[in-house]
Amino acid sequence: MDKIKIKKGLDIHLEGTPSNEMECFEPTLCAIKPLDFIGISPKMHVIEGDEVQIGSALFHDKNNERILFTSPVSGKVKAIVRGEKRAILRVVIENDFKNESIDFGAANPNTLSRNELIDKMLRSGVWPMLRQRPFATIANPNDAPKHIFVSMFDTAPLAIDNDYIIENQFDAIKTGLQVLSRFTDGKVYMGIRHNSLICKELSNQVGNDDIIAVEFDGKHPAGNIGTQINAISPINKGEVVWYCYPCDVMTIGKLFLTGKYDSTRIIATSGSAIRNPHYYTTKIGADISPILNVDENSRIISGNVLTGSNITDDRFLGYHDSQVTVIPEGDKYKLFGWIRPVFKRFTDTNTHGDTRPYIMTGKFEKVFPFDIYPMQLIKACLIKDIDQMEELGIYEIDAEDFALCEVIDPSKTPIQQIIREGLEFIRKETN
Repeated sequence: MDKIKIKKGLDIHLEGTPSNEMECFEPTLCAIKPLDFIGISPKMHVIEGDEVQIGSALFHDKNNERILFTSPVSGKVKAIVRGEKRAILRVVIENDFKNESIDFGAANPNTLSRNELIDKMLRSGVWPMLRQRPFATIANPNDAPKHIFVSMFDTAPLAIDNDYIIENQFDAIKTGLQVLSRFTDGKVYMGIRHNSLICKELSNQVGNDDIIAVEFDGKHPAGNIGTQINAISPINKGEVVWYCYPCDVMTIGKLFLTGKYDSTRIIATSGSAIRNPHYYTTKIGADISPILNVDENSRIISGNVLTGSNITDDRFLGYHDSQVTVIPEGDKYKLFGWIRPVFKRFTDTNTHGDTRPYIMTGKFEKVFPFDIYPMQLIKACLIKDIDQMEELGIYEIDAEDFALCEVIDPSKTPIQQIIREGLEFIRKETN
């Protein structure tokens, strides 16, 4: 087994680590939010009041009608919420708790062609779990990826412990990995934590010429998919790789084992503002309000504190998220603000002052593990210089790869937003 040491990075230790306690939470409401998917234009299949089953199509992508987004629960379409210019913000399903599901047919992946495998995943709505780089969009079923990557561990603050999650899910994981291996002429690379006995046992069972386990050691972002891609097989211009995570692989595997879309998602509630942080089995897109016993003056994040989305208002879990973090809102100000000397504190939800100039510190390179010049790439994205962005490695990265740079940046610059806007600019220009 190959072993890779990530030498640059930073571990951020926060209060509120989830305990290994599991509880079932069946949500009354679930929502699928088009904004969770980059570059899609939804075309509705349902209207308010329609009855749906698990796996019923809610909408498809206008750019690719084969890519369906399906209901995670059975029940009734309660609301189709729109924003500016009537853009669809979320489709809300009221759960009837009957768990009626469309049967897409169980099948052995080894007996199906590549196109048949893709068709089953598209019809069931499982396909959007597969994403591709560059641009972090939903994988294009017409592409042939160079490789497929699955990060089996997460090094973000208070992250879910995937070893705890997958320990009893080997059959689904193995089937899911078999399916993925049929989509590429390259390899399926499974990034595992260096001290993970569970993942090593799994890799011994599935490892072959097509599915390869690579052991990673190091600080965050060693668990990021971008870090693993960069270390194993960097992306060049014109190349495409696909990626997903253990929860996605389990869902793919269960589709073929049972013939049904299993929308179960194991999530961790975490953070210093959570009382009794622990694990829940729930549904994709669940309204998590009933399980959040928190103070009013708290920030609720779907995902981790570095890259997650603020869901204080709607409280629906993000499609790709397996973590909910709750921290105190940063609206308490200290004497002398940002000039006050402090030690061993990275950041909080407060900017400690007004907008400040973007200054060069030379610190980004200490936490950024890619063989890329981060400061120069950020500047290229700011000025929308496509040639410079390409030369500096824009196709290898996503916004989350710059989260630590944003944390240590004394200017409090929205670096992830800058990178995301640069990626969107080049994606639209090149398409």
